[in-house]
Amino acid sequence: MSSRTWTRCASAAAFVMSAGYTLAQMPVAAKTPAPQSIANVSDQWTTYNGDFSGRRYSSLAQINRSNVENLALAWSFPTRGLAIKSTPLVVDGVMYLTSPDHAWAVDAETGVQLWAWTRPSEGNKIANRGVAYLDGRVYFGTPDAHLICLDAKTGKQLWDTTVADSKFSYYIAVSPLVLKDKIIVGTSGDQADIPHALYAYEPTTGKLLWKRNTTPAPGEPGFDTWPNAYAATHGGGPLWVTGTYDAALNLMYWGTGNPHPVLAGNVREGDNLYTCTVLAMDPDTGEIKWHFQPSPHDTHDWDAVETPILFDAVWQGKPRKLMAQASRNGYFFVLDRTTGEHLLTSQFVPTDWAKGTDAKGQPIADPAKALRPDGILIHSVANGSTNWQPPSYSPQTGLFYLNGEEGWSFWYSALNAQGKPEDHQGGGATELTEHTLLIALDPKTGKVVWQREGGDRRVLAGVMTTAGGLLFSGDTNGNLFALDAATGKALWHTRPGANLANGPITYTIKGRQYVAMSAADTMYVFALPQ
Repeated sequence: MSSRTWTRCASAAAFVMSAGYTLAQMPVAAKTPAPQSIANVSDQWTTYNGDFSGRRYSSLAQINRSNVENLALAWSFPTRGLAIKSTPLVVDGVMYLTSPDHAWAVDAETGVQLWAWTRPSEGNKIANRGVAYLDGRVYFGTPDAHLICLDAKTGKQLWDTTVADSKFSYYIAVSPLVLKDKIIVGTSGDQADIPHALYAYEPTTGKLLWKRNTTPAPGEPGFDTWPNAYAATHGGGPLWVTGTYDAALNLMYWGTGNPHPVLAGNVREGDNLYTCTVLAMDPDTGEIKWHFQPSPHDTHDWDAVETPILFDAVWQGKPRKLMAQASRNGYFFVLDRTTGEHLLTSQFVPTDWAKGTDAKGQPIADPAKALRPDGILIHSVANGSTNWQPPSYSPQTGLFYLNGEEGWSFWYSALNAQGKPEDHQGGGATELTEHTLLIALDPKTGKVVWQREGGDRRVLAGVMTTAGGLLFSGDTNGNLFALDAATGKALWHTRPGANLANGPITYTIKGRQYVAMSAADTMYVFALPQ
């Protein structure tokens, strides 16, 4: 598509939005169906990952390898300077999207705004990952750590509950997870030594049903992985990315963030559970059923919040219910999601901070690479080998896809005369070299099947795969593209001109398939010409 076509289409969409749209024209919100399986994406996109599995795989195939080259802009929706880092939802023909302090409902066929909500707040406005939807209501968090419920048809606020005190640097970036009769959300925040938690709320009233801290209190399992109560109760473990869920097992899976102080591991000896951990939890009670820690005693700010993707496969001759995660520390893990049994560990990019893995499949930190005042060179980018941007798994190809980074960084510790950090960090890091890679992994072997070179800056775009044999993602040069999911061959691209954030989605309205992706302050939606 030429730049002239792009401008003409965008201008037309802006004109349509300015024409106005009445609430009476909105479709009636349908009752959200109860989850029957981990994967049920069809013509809508009703949860953060499209379904409960985290796969970000759609069964839609109208847009496919044979015709994707004809994809063109259908409409765009600018938010006028408000960055969109959310995954939009599409329910009953309406798209819901967010930016910190803001939410919108947009006609998903035309891009016409239906309603807008705003509520100025104090707090960290780094990102908002999006809304959750249930029975005609939308739910999302705020920079001052509130959970908001709106009427999906009108945008009217129905309730507002305080999840945590923003005076302690709490905020909510994560898109809530809707499970049966609960809205589940976690706290974010990394500017103070504070504990974090998951919370479950009643959908119609906002009443708190349960709370589960991600660092254990004295007497609880895992407390012995901290040196003392002070370290544990100030230990971190924020929630940055929405969890996944297996309805048959009634287990949800959440990855947690780094411990505190972030880099000063000497004041918190031990594995520091449940930071940098994948938790399998009962959503009815918040009880932890099993856990796996990709980064015991993390000292690099390499969270394990990356999406735990659920899929079923034959593993060594036996059908298994599997969970896979490409973690920020550069390692890829496959577990039995029923029991938490470790099945495979591999590296998806070169890194040398660990000297191997233990019997549980966890990396063993190399003491020679520990942070020290005069610094240490590590074969890994400081940001980590991947981050919160969503990965994907395609049952069509059997491959796991992620945007990763490879390079070198220089790390150092910074402690006072008593050997303690002056702030929540206790050190720092400088990127020396980095380049990005879109990686396709075989989860049965952990080996890279193909990879696509990206730019020399951090990629924020996620990945989506479809039954049309396609993979959609973006790069640091502002390109949105479609690849052959089996081979990585480029089939289509366009250039919104900004670093794309979060993951693409796809949906259908009146038999026409659309692909949507945000860049900077604009949502772009594409379709085949009619």
